[in-house]
Amino acid sequence: MRALLPINCTQLPPTDDRDDWADAEFGVANLGDARLTSRLVALARRLASTPDCSFPRSLDAAELKAAYRFFDNEQVDTDGVLAPHIDQTLRRMIQVPVVLAVQDTTEFNLTHLEATKGLGYGTGNASRGFMLHSLLAVTPEGLPLGVLGMKTWVRADAQLGKKDRCRKQAYEDKESVKWREGIEHLTALKARCPGTRLVGVGDRESDVYEVFVAERPVGVDWLIRAAWDRRTEHPERHLWDTVTASAPLGEIGLQVPARRNVARRTARLTLRCTPVSLRAPPRPSTKGTGRARLAPVDVFAIHALETGSPAGIEPLEWMLLSSVPTLTLNDALERLEWYARRWTIESWHRVLKSGCRIEARQFGNLDRFVRATALFAVISWRIMYATLLGRAEPDLSCEVLLQPDEWRALYSRANRTSKPPPATPSLGEVVLWIAKLGGYLNRKHDHPPGPTVMWRGFLVLHEITEMYRIFSQDG
Repeated sequence: MRALLPINCTQLPPTDDRDDWADAEFGVANLGDARLTSRLVALARRLASTPDCSFPRSLDAAELKAAYRFFDNEQVDTDGVLAPHIDQTLRRMIQVPVVLAVQDTTEFNLTHLEATKGLGYGTGNASRGFMLHSLLAVTPEGLPLGVLGMKTWVRADAQLGKKDRCRKQAYEDKESVKWREGIEHLTALKARCPGTRLVGVGDRESDVYEVFVAERPVGVDWLIRAAWDRRTEHPERHLWDTVTASAPLGEIGLQVPARRNVARRTARLTLRCTPVSLRAPPRPSTKGTGRARLAPVDVFAIHALETGSPAGIEPLEWMLLSSVPTLTLNDALERLEWYARRWTIESWHRVLKSGCRIEARQFGNLDRFVRATALFAVISWRIMYATLLGRAEPDLSCEVLLQPDEWRALYSRANRTSKPPPATPSLGEVVLWIAKLGGYLNRKHDHPPGPTVMWRGFLVLHEITEMYRIFSQDG
């Protein structure tokens, strides 16, 4: 397994007109050879302009040969590729008081690439591929600040069909150790952003007791959706009964979008929150292993349950557990809002798979796939960042995202003029122009542009920027 490793946070100089996002996110990568770092920056810049295309379509003959040599090089590893981007992510994180470090696992299905070496079995047992567990830094408002870590592994064929044996394994030997490793990774990063609270966020798969009792410093917390009706130290004996026995704090209305044959509706959710003492679950014997028995742990439970749901529709329900003190209605609402940001990592994984088409590439072996995935992970983040930053901070200067040549080319294309504007456009303006290049119609009732139209727009932006530079030189 490739583990999540602590990364040193170095202060990087701000970019100038000669720099671009690829220099900023990869320019100080330590791959043991300056030529490899230069190649990484060049590949990031080039592949980001056509993320959905195959390498032969994106690169000329010399670049293609260099790319395959790069991904074949054993000096190139996930940590080395991601380290400078994580440094930049930490620089963005220290500017906000709370960062949600969302964890999630996704699977790359490469069954159709039968000749690819080093793959393992997938969720469907008959499928072949590899697994990716990621940490993505997100603000409480939903802005992705960058990738904090990645872990990849394959499921060995020898383990296929042996789930019962896996249940008896020590926790450290199970896949679920990834969730505790995520909290440990945040602990290692905390010293580099001392003024920022880091909250690890996970779905029901992360409801693992070892996460709750993991050692962590002040300022590192977790928020997890409960999957198990755990035993408690309270008279009600189990989690759900313990929480629902507490007094309701109030109600909120939630807009539920239409799905299939179910019309859009407003759900009324009753909220509760209360401290809960959880009892440690049974685990395989620790005798002779040097491992201590698990201790009870105090958590804060947040429960939201829909009342009066339409006939035939299962009521909405969330049970969240957190180490963050949650005692009031406002506290509970904030925790629910934090958990709602978990969708950001799913969207990022979707861009990585669909926008960058990792599963369609033919690298021949697992190591090449993993190295390329680390690079495309940052490219995918940039697409998400541009999309959501434009919504969150539309009045910022567009130069937080684009180089002068890029926004000038974009302005000329959007306004059908060769004359530069009197002032630098805003970020909100350029994001809308890029979205329109990708097919966004901007009708009155349209939702804001999403990642798909944005990455399509970036493809067109690359082409018009190249033409703008050519004609500027001719002038």
